[in-house]
Amino acid sequence: MHNSAWKGLRKFFYNNLHNHDYETTVSKCINYFLVILIIGNVAAVLLETVNDLYSSYRIWFDYFENISIAIFSIEYLLRVWSVADRDTTESAWKTRLNWMKSGEAIIDLMAILPAYLNFFVRIDLRLLRILRLLRLLKLTRYFISLQILLCVIKREKGSFQAVIFILIIMIIMTASGIYVVENKAQPEAFSSIPKSMWWAVVTLTTVGYGDVTPVTSLGKLLGALITILGVGIAALPAGILASGLANELNQRNQRLEQEFRELLQARGIDILHDEIEIERVRQKVGLPKEQAHNLIIQIMREKVLEEEESVREKKCYCPHCGGKLTD
Repeated sequence: MHNSAWKGLRKFFYNNLHNHDYETTVSKCINYFLVILIIGNVAAVLLETVNDLYSSYRIWFDYFENISIAIFSIEYLLRVWSVADRDTTESAWKTRLNWMKSGEAIIDLMAILPAYLNFFVRIDLRLLRILRLLRLLKLTRYFISLQILLCVIKREKGSFQAVIFILIIMIIMTASGIYVVENKAQPEAFSSIPKSMWWAVVTLTTVGYGDVTPVTSLGKLLGALITILGVGIAALPAGILASGLANELNQRNQRLEQEFRELLQARGIDILHDEIEIERVRQKVGLPKEQAHNLIIQIMREKVLEEEESVREKKCYCPHCGGKLTD
């Protein structure tokens, strides 16, 4: 095949597999097919755990798994090959290597790697099924909500690391304290600090299974203090996540509004008459209808204010000589 034909084919796969701004009927069909295939794989893994069902239809489950592995493998190879078009200023292999080290590429590789490892090293069927459920992570590519969540976790990883570090310290200190207080009264339940960590974890996280409980007065007092302290400790990750999500959604809405405004200005769209074109721009940007409506009202108000200001400025100058008029 001619070099230009290869480049054209590579560009086609790049647009349909990597370029989120490129939306055609073909790209939508590919995305829908892959989403359905991923969901089908997860459903198959769940149904395989029903022994009677798996025994009756084992050959069909195996066929579906082999076909899925082939499709996911081809998809991964096409993504590696076509991602070279993402940055034409760098060498193709450097761009491919950078992508292969990214989170989405690692998820794609984890979705197919266990099946190939099973050919060389026999993996326990239960473990293999759990590893196959990692294909569910591939859905993060197709759903904006999951992308936003991963973006928040990545951005707030420093805060999460600090919380986890504080939680580890609290678990060790709590386990040590309850061991000292309860060891003599319950030598089997609190025989060592590592064994006491189970009680520390379920108490600090306010789960409290109740299989191990303090019986001494001092132990109950310590348990009550730790439970109260655990309410605040357990709420920290939720607060960080909620705050991060709110900030991310706010920034995303601002970016969408700015992009929507720029597209309207670049195309010179008449806001009062070009409703179809405005709707097309809104869908392209991904802005909600209510938000787009409010933004259009805001733009119209700004336009009216600009026209009033322009008229006011013209009245300040003489229409004949252009000189500034005095009061």
